[in-house]
Amino acid sequence: MDSVFKVIEIVGTSKESYEKAINNGITKASETIKAISWFEVVQQRGAVKDGKVCEFQVVLKVGFKLID
Repeated sequence: MDSVFKVIEIVGTSKESYEKAINNGITKASETIKAISWFEVVQQRGAVKDGKVCEFQVVLKVGFKLID
């Protein structure tokens, strides 16, 4: 059977790392979106406060299967 997927864009954040920001974004999205199949990191960036990195941010495209 053929499948159809929807793609959305989200931003995950972490005070620790880009990897943690990805996990935070996917974990939160999974609470309301079922059948997440894949993600793509579109952009990485960070926030700076008082000359120090204070937050890691990732823009993610998230794909999930539309259920019949």
